[in-house]
Amino acid sequence: MEYVKPALTYEQQAAQLMGRGLVCDADELIARLRSVSYFRLSGYWFPFRADGDSFVEGTTLATVWRRYTFDRHLRLLVLDAIERIEVCVRTELVYQLAHRQGPFGYQEAANLPRLKPDEHAEFLQQLTSEYLRSRERFIEHFRETYGDVHALPPYWMITELMAFGTLQRLYRGSPSHVKRIIAERFGVSSVVMDSWLSTLSTIRNICAHHSRLWNRELGHRPKIPQKDARWHDPVEVRGNRVFGVLTILKYLLDDVAPQSRWPGRLSDLHQHYPEVPRTQMGYPDNWSDCPIWSKRGATS
Repeated sequence: MEYVKPALTYEQQAAQLMGRGLVCDADELIARLRSVSYFRLSGYWFPFRADGDSFVEGTTLATVWRRYTFDRHLRLLVLDAIERIEVCVRTELVYQLAHRQGPFGYQEAANLPRLKPDEHAEFLQQLTSEYLRSRERFIEHFRETYGDVHALPPYWMITELMAFGTLQRLYRGSPSHVKRIIAERFGVSSVVMDSWLSTLSTIRNICAHHSRLWNRELGHRPKIPQKDARWHDPVEVRGNRVFGVLTILKYLLDDVAPQSRWPGRLSDLHQHYPEVPRTQMGYPDNWSDCPIWSKRGATS
């Protein structure tokens, strides 16, 4: 089928929305559309659509806009948690690998046995590209000082250039005993840990690209520990919605940053936007009874 919808001016977009029943001031709506596109905002007014393209009676721009701003603040909170977890996993992984394989061990395919030869070659190619593009001072210093001998820097430098997805690939390719050591720190299996890193990489990309998060159905679902009762009794934590991801973040932060007030900041966000339904994020009615959430952080 050929796509035939034309591009509309901001004024035409506003007139169309108001004609469909959105309650608002025309000038304010145009201003919003000029700062956040029609297409991006459509994800937030979609739950307010009635039959066809019309809005449920009484739907206001203010209501839609608050959904949008709630989601923006949620993404920032999630990114903050992921950053702390990413740095910790990076630190632990580099420590374990470098002490077992030497500073440049990642360059040998045998040291990352869970990567196929072509995957390892692609991995090195990606790292080389990042290394050559980098203008970080520590990388420039390494190139100037050691570049005549070494094509790539040691573990603790090259991993600082890795995107989260590349870090997850490094974990996935590592020897089983290394993966197990890191996963056991967090009280889960290496299979679950790999799943969590993969999911958090996807969520990080969603947040970094400012995509909608709050009522998202997750395509790549994290594995939930089956033998740990905290994930099932008295609350069943599922991996299909954002609540599952938030619970994973809370669980990992209890180890990575036990002093963190991140859970309190999340609670404050919900209190500031009481009209945003948690059920669309996958929160069960009795979510606060979950043992993982009953353990509160403290300071920052």
